[in-house]
Amino acid sequence: MPDPTPQEVRDFIAAGLPCIHLEVEGDGRHFFATIVSSEFEGLPRVRRHQRVYAALGERMKEQIHALSMKTLTPTEFQQGA
Repeated sequence: MPDPTPQEVRDFIAAGLPCIHLEVEGDGRHFFATIVSSEFEGLPRVRRHQRVYAALGERMKEQIHALSMKTLTPTEFQQGA
């Protein structure tokens, strides 16, 4: 199975999590994502990351080897957090 592209990872996340802003960069094995979702309201960072992993499902184990992420609420994003 070929390594996913940043666009594919972006699509995987967007399919499982409603996002207001979503950026993914990477080289096919290691990715960095900036994810803004109202679903993160009131959640600590660990729970936000778990929500993203849930959106990725099995792909996180099989295709995506490393994912660093910045998870923000819309308010945090507007404030430049």
